[in-house]
Amino acid sequence: MTAHTQESSNSNNVMQNYNTDTSKWAIAVHRVTTTSAEVWVGTLFTTLIKPKHARVHLIEDGKIVQTKYIQKSNWKRPFSFTKKRFFSLQTFDNLKPNTCYSVRFERYIAPDEQTLPIGWVPLRNAYLSTLPEQISEQSSFTVGLASCFYPHRDGGRAAEAYQALYERGHKDIKPDITFLTGDQVYLDIGFDSLSRDPDEIRQRIGSDYAENWQLLGGILNRGGTWMLPDDHEYWNDYPFHDSLIPQLLALKLQSVREHWTRASKDAVKNIQRSPKVETFNIGNDLSFCLADLRSYRSKRNFLPPTAFKQLINWAESLTSPGVLVIPQPLIVNVNNTERNLLSFNAQYKQLLEALGSTGNNIVILSGDVHYGRIASCPIGDNGATLTEVISSPMSNLTYLNGIATAKPEFTPEQFPHSDSLPKGWQQQTVSYYQDFSVSTKKGFLFSPYPKERTREHFMTVGFKKVNGKLQMTVNAWRIREHDPDTYLPNSDFGKAYRVLLS
Repeated sequence: MTAHTQESSNSNNVMQNYNTDTSKWAIAVHRVTTTSAEVWVGTLFTTLIKPKHARVHLIEDGKIVQTKYIQKSNWKRPFSFTKKRFFSLQTFDNLKPNTCYSVRFERYIAPDEQTLPIGWVPLRNAYLSTLPEQISEQSSFTVGLASCFYPHRDGGRAAEAYQALYERGHKDIKPDITFLTGDQVYLDIGFDSLSRDPDEIRQRIGSDYAENWQLLGGILNRGGTWMLPDDHEYWNDYPFHDSLIPQLLALKLQSVREHWTRASKDAVKNIQRSPKVETFNIGNDLSFCLADLRSYRSKRNFLPPTAFKQLINWAESLTSPGVLVIPQPLIVNVNNTERNLLSFNAQYKQLLEALGSTGNNIVILSGDVHYGRIASCPIGDNGATLTEVISSPMSNLTYLNGIATAKPEFTPEQFPHSDSLPKGWQQQTVSYYQDFSVSTKKGFLFSPYPKERTREHFMTVGFKKVNGKLQMTVNAWRIREHDPDTYLPNSDFGKAYRVLLS
């Protein structure tokens, strides 16, 4: 790609330079399988009313192949005690594997509503591909990976960059599905977090989701999207409330925590539709597991026993390379300020044992830490390698929160931590690839970003058969810089990272 970039330095011109979808209607493609797809439609804005009649078309090659009808009584509330926002989840079955479909969401405007146009009116479109039955040698099966989205200076850029790659990118880098690994919203930013009023808490959380889902619409409506929450879907270091951050002092009150927790969990369940633990395979070539290691934390565990057993069973039964998608990295140092996975030592150690038990190579896809990095390390005593890919952020925090930026870290040097070594294991040296760490941008005092920050980006992680072996290819894409001729996002890496997994 050309090195030329286009990046506006004037925040007032963001909307002029970057197209953004301003519709208050939302559509998101959630899970897809080889034969099915879940489509979420509705609105998170309080200004729209429930249509008496709506429908969702599934279209193949320009022909409507299935239609789902929605009556007014079918709409559901994403938040308890909040009537204005509403959604419907529609599942399409009996689809063809590895096939492209489009989706059209429409409402009916009847003559007695005295408004034009009359009849079926299109609201939003979406696009998806069902999963393939196996990994191909002809084209890559590609996952989009991103985390951490703060809307204030985004102006639609993240969705625009993703949409460009999806629509015009080479077939080996076009995302088929997407994993968003946490902090899709920052509910705990701002002094309104001090509110003690239950309805104000609920409405603020709903409004944050409405704004972010509008800006992220070009991602959510292109390919199946799985979302995992991290702490800012709730509050900093959730579920713990021992922080001294001034905006979060109201969390010391039990009633505030209860109302905030309920509204946040409603959103994770009904809007993000995050799984506790979920697995799927691409034939016999590759196995995926997504685990929400944030929402169910207790003082000692990051997952309750039944869900943790499901995660361990997946790792111990692998017969192919495995991809574990989690909201925080696995290769970490001890953090005495906020909890990370290492803070839950017993389950952390058991998870490592399980991941290293079969000798199959493991890939970790994660986010959270506001930098992008690839690292690898031997795991277990059966010859397996763990490769960790971190993508963060899509959009950095700004102004007073601009100090929450980061640049890549290349520690710990040894893995696992000495306190978490499974029996019989030896610590191994971690390999960090500085050529495959996302670049940074210098900060300026009194600017929205006073500290050096990792460039806003997302990654693509592709899987393809090469001479009978499974190859993984990772690229990082700059969200705020693009080729002026193709308008495709610029690559942050000088070349793609490639490794054989089998």
